[in-house]
Amino acid sequence: MTPVAAARKRRKFDLKTFLSTINCGRTIATFSTKRMIFVQGDLADAVFYIQKGKVRLSVLSKSGKEATIGILNEGNFFGEGCLTGQPLRMCSAIAVTDCAVMRIDRKSMMEVIHRERAFDLTGEICTKWNERESTWRKSGACRSRGTSQSRS
Repeated sequence: MTPVAAARKRRKFDLKTFLSTINCGRTIATFSTKRMIFVQGDLADAVFYIQKGKVRLSVLSKSGKEATIGILNEGNFFGEGCLTGQPLRMCSAIAVTDCAVMRIDRKSMMEVIHRERAFDLTGEICTKWNERESTWRKSGACRSRGTSQSRS
């Protein structure tokens, strides 16, 4: 079989199957309402997928004002800035409701993106990240909260 024919026969990528079968680099955590998932300024080393619940993304401006830049639902990814080379979190993620969130480390996510040609999420993730970055910059949030704050 030629490489072109093999590519055509390749099965369509199924996101739910990927998320349920990836063995390493994946953990599932639960967060109660108002619990911090990550804080602006934390190391950006993973992508998150909401399995259940809602998550609020917010930024802290230089003047100390907090602004909500997005409310995400089940089936949404967040933290995708790490895939575009962002070393630190540009926003904070807080559980709006009780949540079940899958954390996929950057290395594992990059491997599957490169391995699975049918996994056409890269463009979507980068577009969403760029939109959030634009909102973040407009809010004046150029200051990092740091990692020393409590996560209660």
